[in-house]
Amino acid sequence: MSDAVYDILFSELDKRGIDHLANEPMSLHTTFKIGGAAKAFISPRDGEELSFAVNAASDLGVKTFVLGKGSNVLFDDEGYDGAVISTLSLDKIRVSDNMITCDAGVSVTSLSRFALEKSLAGLTFAYGIPGSVGGAVFMNAGAYGGEIKDVLMSSTYLDTTDGKIKTLTAKEHDFAYRYSSYKAHLDRVILNATFLLREGDHNDIKAEMDDFMDRRRTKQPLEFPSAGSVFKRYPGRYTAQMIDEAGLKGAAVGGAEVSVKHAGFIINKGGATSADVTALIELIKKTIFEKFGIEIECEIIRVEK
Repeated sequence: MSDAVYDILFSELDKRGIDHLANEPMSLHTTFKIGGAAKAFISPRDGEELSFAVNAASDLGVKTFVLGKGSNVLFDDEGYDGAVISTLSLDKIRVSDNMITCDAGVSVTSLSRFALEKSLAGLTFAYGIPGSVGGAVFMNAGAYGGEIKDVLMSSTYLDTTDGKIKTLTAKEHDFAYRYSSYKAHLDRVILNATFLLREGDHNDIKAEMDDFMDRRRTKQPLEFPSAGSVFKRYPGRYTAQMIDEAGLKGAAVGGAEVSVKHAGFIINKGGATSADVTALIELIKKTIFEKFGIEIECEIIRVEK
């Protein structure tokens, strides 16, 4: 896409006062700290601005990728020839009785803390998950026996095919392990989500959150950039355990390494590239298949140029 097209896009965004950057490195916006520059990086402040940005890009033939906290994403080293639309400025949280509604850009950890402040139980499992609410709903994020599907009441999204804002009930998400219907409808952009919680004891909720965070710090390589767990759980098997048994802890390609602390994580030891991570993922998949006859599935979203 020519620079002239992006100049037109930026001009349209300027008219609406929508924040944007040109040639913004994606390494600054992903937890892996990897990725080349996106031609456009747009930060809408509400659903109306997000809708305008998506439509403006579409009208010009510019492809778009909606990004939250970038915790499960790997951008190409050569960048992204399109517009990355960040939801992080969509950050409002509202409470009504036992229901919390929050915008897609709110961090899952912030949502958990907000629920704690209101003494509402049900989101302790999410404390420490390094992603946004939009991303968590998109992939039905979970940990420690809990999943988003357990507490989600509804979500609202922008249908980019007709520009309308619509709502899904919990059932309409078709939740499964690390899956929601949003994965089958990439033309839907999550704007907010409503969670139905229950009254609880503040101290009990806090104790459980602290316990889960202690477990994360003890067992996960939080001191290094990563995209979280790399592979989906294989039915009846722990994928990280198979990787460990295959002798792959510490295996490295360039700056990317299988964590010696938790084999389910690939970490950026310094200067890792997207190509390094991709090669290491393929090495792990090949080795696991050769040793166990099992094909494991990567859950990281890879964004090509």
